[in-house]
Amino acid sequence: MSPTRPAMLRRAPVRACLWTAAALAILPMAGAAHAQGPAPHDTLDAVLWVQRSVEFKASALGAFALARKRLDEALADRNWTAVPAEQSGTFQDFPPALILDLDETVLDNSLFHAWMVKSDKPFDPKAWTRFVASETSTVVDGALDFAKYADSKGVKVFYVSNRTSEEKESTRRNMARLGFPMGGNVDVFLMTRDRPDWTSAKGTRRAFIAKDYRVLLNLGDNLGDFTDAFRGSEVERLKVYDDNRARWGREWIMLPNPKYGSFESAPYGHNFKLSREGQRKAKLDAIEAWSAP
Repeated sequence: MSPTRPAMLRRAPVRACLWTAAALAILPMAGAAHAQGPAPHDTLDAVLWVQRSVEFKASALGAFALARKRLDEALADRNWTAVPAEQSGTFQDFPPALILDLDETVLDNSLFHAWMVKSDKPFDPKAWTRFVASETSTVVDGALDFAKYADSKGVKVFYVSNRTSEEKESTRRNMARLGFPMGGNVDVFLMTRDRPDWTSAKGTRRAFIAKDYRVLLNLGDNLGDFTDAFRGSEVERLKVYDDNRARWGREWIMLPNPKYGSFESAPYGHNFKLSREGQRKAKLDAIEAWSAP
């Protein structure tokens, strides 16, 4: 039997109170979810620093200002070489050249990394190839002026990149539009898989250049841009750094890149098949923390 109208009126305030209480209980949770936004991503601050900070711009400008000074010194010293492991014999009369890494050395790809952060995605090679094809990489501050300066001095500028041969033409168009020296009749874009022995380790490509050129400088953002001994443990990597201490800031110029590189994969043994959670745990375990009282 349906309740009489007076009974319904008496129950209405009770129902209203119940609905109001439920709504008030839900609102804080909804507000918290809204405030939380995207899931946390390990590289948020790194991408923010690269995109928005004057500190990154100043660091990059400083690195390229030092590189210009070292270039002039190297041109005046015929025994100077930046690839001692790959250059030997009589190279003093070879024409001068320098090696530039591309990504995060002269090309700023923070648009792609910001997409990873906002989408809460790990690195995806297919997505990366689509980004390269979009030809929207921009210039790291100081890189273009330095490359043009080297070119004006008769120094051949080689780009040794771990972009793949399939990504080469998009990269070339992007670089040409930005105004980088393109090498004339010499192919100065040396990508992985251009040749069977051109792997992500760059030693074979450095050796290829060193056969015909005296390499004055090497600029990069990762230990692997300078030596093939970059995939070891943190202890092994530190030894490589120490063994080459005299080269840093002289013929080897390092650009800052806090977003990615062999530094962040070393704690988990460069095992990229490990889950994101496993990688993050290994990195957390690797850092040393203050013991709060």
